[in-house]
Amino acid sequence: MPMHTALIHFRAGFLGILSVILVYVGVFTIPQPQDNTDVLQIHFFDVGQGDAIFIQTPDGVEVLIDGGANNTVLRELAQHMSFFDRNIDMVIGTHPDTDHIGGLIDVLERYTVNTILITENEGESSTASVYKKAVEDEGTEVIYARRGQVFTLGASTTLEVLFPEINPEQMESNASSIVLRLVYGETSVLLTGDSPKRIEEYLVLTEGENLQSDVLKIGHHGSRTSTSELFLVEVDPDYAVISAEKDSRYGHPHLEVTDLLFNYRVETYSTAQEGTITFESDGREVWLQQ
Repeated sequence: MPMHTALIHFRAGFLGILSVILVYVGVFTIPQPQDNTDVLQIHFFDVGQGDAIFIQTPDGVEVLIDGGANNTVLRELAQHMSFFDRNIDMVIGTHPDTDHIGGLIDVLERYTVNTILITENEGESSTASVYKKAVEDEGTEVIYARRGQVFTLGASTTLEVLFPEINPEQMESNASSIVLRLVYGETSVLLTGDSPKRIEEYLVLTEGENLQSDVLKIGHHGSRTSTSELFLVEVDPDYAVISAEKDSRYGHPHLEVTDLLFNYRVETYSTAQEGTITFESDGREVWLQQ
């Protein structure tokens, strides 16, 4: 199939109209704001039991990946966005579990979103149904995620889709998670949603050394169902982030995962202990914002 190039933009005059683009392999360019710096920031928000990851690129592009279970994400966004900024370039719901998309319902109500990336997996919860309706009502471009898509977020920043490879409609929700690799210059961050070990090991087979990343967002909040040793060795991160609530009712993170990270000398941070965690990159190295 030939490569496709699409300009992602907000169609202000067409609210209420859902525009769906089915592109399986492609390069997408996000329009770039004027305010530039040379530092990329990626914030792992403390939203309790859930994921919410906010990317601010050196070219001013803003991307929100998941939104936690409730409107806590709005408070976190307010800490990192201008009061007058009511636009987010891209919102991604990795999979339809409440602790990933619940807060995105409030985000779509509060902010104008230029592009939404989802999968065909719709889940079975009432939250998933409300989110689907909110996406439709946003009236913006909606893209179904496929391996091989590359979103250009500025001069030196890209967001690569590594999974799913096919329509994941019939898959279990966690297994359908969108897996993303954020690349800025020579640095990278791997974001895995709630992908279980079998998907991680499939990624090792399909992506190999392309998985190597400076920062790894640990899958499924540090559950023992994710973070296989094979996968960790291939990613070979310097840092790991676990997004989970304090005194998690699910026991996250599990000891097997934290022991594995310790044994491989991966410097690990948890939102349960640290609150919101921010990494920065100048394209050559990555560091934890103090």
